[in-house]
Amino acid sequence: MANRRTNPDFLNGVPELLILQLLEQRPMYGYELVQAIVRSTGERLEFGEGCIYPLLHRLESEGTLTARRQQVGGRERVVYRVTRKGKGKLAEAAARWRHVAAAVTMVLQGGIHEQRQPGIA
Repeated sequence: MANRRTNPDFLNGVPELLILQLLEQRPMYGYELVQAIVRSTGERLEFGEGCIYPLLHRLESEGTLTARRQQVGGRERVVYRVTRKGKGKLAEAAARWRHVAAAVTMVLQGGIHEQRQPGIA
């Protein structure tokens, strides 16, 4: 049976970007966030709790997110929210992602071919 790998190495940084974007839209708890990533990507990306929870904890420790215990659906959950610092980090990460995605798209579409001028090696 083939081993399905849902987060290949080239996706480094993507889970963090998605977390910040989704939490910027509305506060969520961890498992809710895992499900939101699947739904919002049309089931194209799936990051398990083992990927998401360590990122949530790191982002909280660096001040990018806040976490507060709340009653949700009759259960106590840790609900995460993006801080002002997190909004700045989201803007930077989104800009970097757009830059990289545009560059990769260029290459996949054949790239921009430099035209050499006569006499220049």
